Amino acid sequence: MTTTASTAAARGVGPERPAGQGLDHNQEESGNLAIHHLLTTADGRAWTDFVATYREAADGSGAYEAWSLRGMVRWVRTYAPGGGYDYEVVEVVGENPIERQDPRALSTLAEELAAAGHPADVQAAYVAAANLTYPFAYERISQLFDSPNAPDLVVNSQSYAYGRQPGQHGNLDVIQSRSPLIFSGPGVRAGAMVEAEPRQVDIAPTIARLMGFPLIDGRDVTGRASSERGVAPDVYLRRQDGHVIEGVLDPAGGRPERAYLLLLDGQSHSELLHRLETETDSIPNLRRLIGRGSMLRWGSITNFPSITWPSHNAIGTGCWSGHHDIVNPTYYLRDIRETLSPQGMQFDTGQFLNPDVETLFEAFHRVHGDWQGTEGAFTASIIEPCTRGADHATLERRLIGDRGELIALTRETEHQINPRWKEELEEQGHRMMGEIDNRGLAQARQLFLDRSHPAPIFVYHEFSQPDAAAHDYGPHHEGARAALDETDLRIGHVLALLDGLGMFESTLFVVTTDHGMATQDVSLRANAARIPQRDGMEAITAEPLVYLRDLDVAIEVQHDGRTARLLVVDNDADHRGEKPPVAGAEVRVSDHRDGLVARTRTDSEGAAGIAIPADLDPGDLRVAIRADGFNPRHMLLDGTNLALDLRRALYGVG
Repeated sequence: MTTTASTAAARGVGPERPAGQGLDHNQEESGNLAIHHLLTTADGRAWTDFVATYREAADGSGAYEAWSLRGMVRWVRTYAPGGGYDYEVVEVVGENPIERQDPRALSTLAEELAAAGHPADVQAAYVAAANLTYPFAYERISQLFDSPNAPDLVVNSQSYAYGRQPGQHGNLDVIQSRSPLIFSGPGVRAGAMVEAEPRQVDIAPTIARLMGFPLIDGRDVTGRASSERGVAPDVYLRRQDGHVIEGVLDPAGGRPERAYLLLLDGQSHSELLHRLETETDSIPNLRRLIGRGSMLRWGSITNFPSITWPSHNAIGTGCWSGHHDIVNPTYYLRDIRETLSPQGMQFDTGQFLNPDVETLFEAFHRVHGDWQGTEGAFTASIIEPCTRGADHATLERRLIGDRGELIALTRETEHQINPRWKEELEEQGHRMMGEIDNRGLAQARQLFLDRSHPAPIFVYHEFSQPDAAAHDYGPHHEGARAALDETDLRIGHVLALLDGLGMFESTLFVVTTDHGMATQDVSLRANAARIPQRDGMEAITAEPLVYLRDLDVAIEVQHDGRTARLLVVDNDADHRGEKPPVAGAEVRVSDHRDGLVARTRTDSEGAAGIAIPADLDPGDLRVAIRADGFNPRHMLLDGTNLALDLRRALYGVG
């Protein structure tokens, strides 16, 4: 099936802060070639599900795209009345690869294993693209390209072909993108299994509603304030992409005095449901919270990419990563030509969060005042990548409390760390997660016992052990279940502490994760996003993101048709907003028989002149431009791009 573009393409809303992300007119050649490599090489066929981008035409119009071997789709987004976006498909060739978007699919272990073909071994629960859905795909892809830190291409691999560990995440598919979600405490429906379809950006505004925050004239997902949209104040945060999850609310249930957000990094929703349904004596502390609250039957859909640093900050800000700007654990900054890795740094990464978004820590302080002595709001980020505005922030090296007391509290629970982690888990990082989580538990206990400041009004607390185990064992392995047991034990310490202080009943608890986890075929040793660079293209790869290094070439043929002038610059602007000239680029001009007509190099200003023989028509001449560190450009002398026709190459249509 083929559909053609409608007039919506001309009125679509493109990237919010354009700064080189996606494919522009100068990247038609390299972009199409990279997509072709990603889909048609031997590894591409085995590893890649689809490739997505935003493509801007020479006239400034544009659309979002997803390309796969089974078909492609283009769509635009438009402002919806009152707020938010509508999404309109403007072209489909073959099968729309992201048409199936049901967020309820494969929510149980039985459904997931059935989709994998009922493998005898859960370690081989590989789910093919035909059996997956891609929840909120148009919104989740589009938002990514709003950030100037976004890539030119984002690669969605096959769900079982993303990395070399038995468990992995990062993709758009429902397995890797679903997190469990539980609300428990005052103002929440008790004992409810809620059939809503939330996203992780809905958590922050729901907490704000439950805590009684006022509505403000803030910006919604479109980046426009309530007043700009012609409505009364309708958001709780300065920038709010999400909405309140109305289904969990009990208007007669009172108001909490504080909120405690427990993040079980990487915990599979289907595994958690399975244990709740089949092991009645397991994970008693999570059961306690669920029993007095609401659990989302189909979980909640995460940020895309569904990966740690972006997702933690999406939860903590109510904004997609394309708006809070930490778009990946590692990403490329075009303006300074450097790769940044917040997840690699671990510490002091709050500085990379967009100053125009508001964290929950900052919102609590805005509403309740700053902490001063024993007054005001005191907030804490414990072993948590979302940090900005927190009074206590482990990963910003802001530790409140006596160090000696903290060490003593840490030692009290060291014996509960399973020794298998040091013997069995990956040496780099994962072996230490039990110790790190135990230190985080000690910080939580100390913060509630310390009388030098008020009891925390908001805590965002990460537990890393489920993620470490699921990566190294696989999400359905017995070792991953043991990691959840140990985490539940730590949660029990928190609940017992608040019980003892008389704070449990007045506390809102939120339990979730930052992403799902899918079983991987490690024999593939897959790394789809690396294919273009591996095959000789000039790119910066930060899985699953690809940043192409391209030339902007301007050609001007003089009126006499006998001379032409070329200007070759870097397609990415620098920190001054200027495109630096590319000196020494080789320029070759040939006729339609590939006979060499002229050869020259650009000067220090990126300029080159060409003399056109009198017996040749400029319209018949081709120009090839090559420069070290850039993908080559091939053009007609009139400036027309010579690029692979993807529709014809992939689907046989023109």
